[in-house]
Amino acid sequence: MVRVAVVGCSHGQLDAMYATIEHINSMEPERPVQVLLCCGDFQSFRNETDMHCMACPPKYKELGVFHEYYSGRKVAPVLTIFIGGNHEASNYLQDLYYGGYVAPNIFYLGSAGVVNVNGLRIAGLSGIYKSQDYTFGNHEAFPYDQSTMRSIYHVREFQVYQLAHLRGKSPIDIMLSHDWPRGIERYGRTDVLLRKKSFLRDEIARGEFGSPPGEYLLHTLQPKYWFSGHMHVKFAAVVHHPTPPDAPAPGNLTKFLALDKCLPHRDFMQITDITPSGPCPATDTVTLNLDPEWLAVLRGTHHIASSIRLRPRVPEEEMAIEAADVAWVTARLEALVDGSPERAANPLAWIRPFELTAPPAYAPPSPVPCVGNPQTDALLALLKLPHVVTLPYVPLAATSEDPNSIDIDVDDEDTEQRTEAGSVDPKGEGSSLASFNGPKQPTAVETPNDPNALDIDDL
Repeated sequence: MVRVAVVGCSHGQLDAMYATIEHINSMEPERPVQVLLCCGDFQSFRNETDMHCMACPPKYKELGVFHEYYSGRKVAPVLTIFIGGNHEASNYLQDLYYGGYVAPNIFYLGSAGVVNVNGLRIAGLSGIYKSQDYTFGNHEAFPYDQSTMRSIYHVREFQVYQLAHLRGKSPIDIMLSHDWPRGIERYGRTDVLLRKKSFLRDEIARGEFGSPPGEYLLHTLQPKYWFSGHMHVKFAAVVHHPTPPDAPAPGNLTKFLALDKCLPHRDFMQITDITPSGPCPATDTVTLNLDPEWLAVLRGTHHIASSIRLRPRVPEEEMAIEAADVAWVTARLEALVDGSPERAANPLAWIRPFELTAPPAYAPPSPVPCVGNPQTDALLALLKLPHVVTLPYVPLAATSEDPNSIDIDVDDEDTEQRTEAGSVDPKGEGSSLASFNGPKQPTAVETPNDPNALDIDDL
């Protein structure tokens, strides 16, 4: 069993979340929380530049305390994994499009991603659904205007297509999304939800409440648990999936839970013990590992990725991600073990440690915009893929040499690397990839306000 804490919308309240977990651990020291999952609006602002990349009225913009964890002044006391919502440091998260550590012990799952924590397979989809941007490529680039500052966090068809490839493979224990899957209210106490959020009545009646891509992934992946935020309310539901034809056992079951935002006297956190689908290590050490199947999916679909607004050529059929493709990824990971004692102990460990990529708050600012992230570079190098929706990392030392100089070769290379990857061989060297086949913080746990509220452990 893995002891998991889940938070709805974080809104930068890291100190409050960690104080609450500390309080919980003090009551049950023999069963400490092992991983904290956050369902969006995390607000990982390293500095004021990041803060101004968040889409919201200026009066609501607050630097918060994340920069203290980023700079190393504070360290997250528990492994923290989060997805993006609709109020984020979009520039920082875009540099970590495939996921990565935003600070020591704080991990972003990426625009879409899958990791393994002590046998728990955790998947996530960042952002919220807006139909007008769903089929576009990831065309947004820093500096953002008022339009791209919003469209950058809108879910894209391409990421949903990638996640759908996990169907029929290793089970998903936990799925994270910011907005709710469309129609999820039908599987819980809709009357209780409408007493708290009466403005949803018409939207629910029209069948328009929630995310259609989320609904598709819910019934496609059928995870054991699905956690969401966004609506700032606690709501639980149980989805009984249909029994497949000729199946000897009943269909799968998904427990859904949405949580409130992190504020005093709000139901913003849930603690639950989850049995992993994968092998759980004998040690109590909490380890975040890469997921080879997901890396094979990233590699097999990379040629579809697009950094222009024009709709990418997303096929109707899934690609055949086969055992040979996963074996190729595993072999690449094992090749990294040579000369690295740390990777020899765990070849599936995350590809590269965290490092500062921009000045933290209250430090002298960078004279030019900070670009890229070495974790992204390392992951793409592992999979032998080019940059398409990301840019290569430029170290801080390099950006500060001469802010007035222009390197034509670098500019041309970056421009070329942000074009469509349709001409790129998706197989790469040595690939066996298959082709298409069709301020004041709460310091204690708050009790639920509504005695009738459903709790996921009661389901």
